[in-house]
Amino acid sequence: MFDGKLKKFAQILKEKRLVVSTAESCTGGLLASRLTDIAGSSEYLYESHITYANEAKHKYLGVSKEILDKYGAVSPECAKSMADGLKTLSNCDVAICTTGIAGPGGGTKEKPVGLVFISVKYNERTTVEKFVLPPFLPRKFMKFMFSQKAIELAYKVITRT
Repeated sequence: MFDGKLKKFAQILKEKRLVVSTAESCTGGLLASRLTDIAGSSEYLYESHITYANEAKHKYLGVSKEILDKYGAVSPECAKSMADGLKTLSNCDVAICTTGIAGPGGGTKEKPVGLVFISVKYNERTTVEKFVLPPFLPRKFMKFMFSQKAIELAYKVITRT
């Protein structure tokens, strides 16, 4: 089921000759790893960055300290800024970014474990979606599901007419 969606995403990237870059926080490189699980991924994966710390989001992606201080790393504002910065940094066709709380700790009432913001920038438009998974899920499964949601959102964005 999950591999089927990944294969469809890889296929559409190849058909459209699109190049993807990723910037990951809560998924820690899992998204890029999964993208390379498909043979021929060098046709569509350009580069990947793990920007786990706020300082890395600022240094490499240009997320402003104001956004990080005012909204936090786990916010739609940060996710959007990550995608905008990644697109500029890598000059890719599709920028995919993840920022969230995989748990089991680190959550708050306002930002619970299982919260993720995923951003996709394509054709100069940045789409950000919020997903909330059950907080009792194991961390590895949480990360996997965050990466899956990122693949599904990116597929939706590049196939919308």
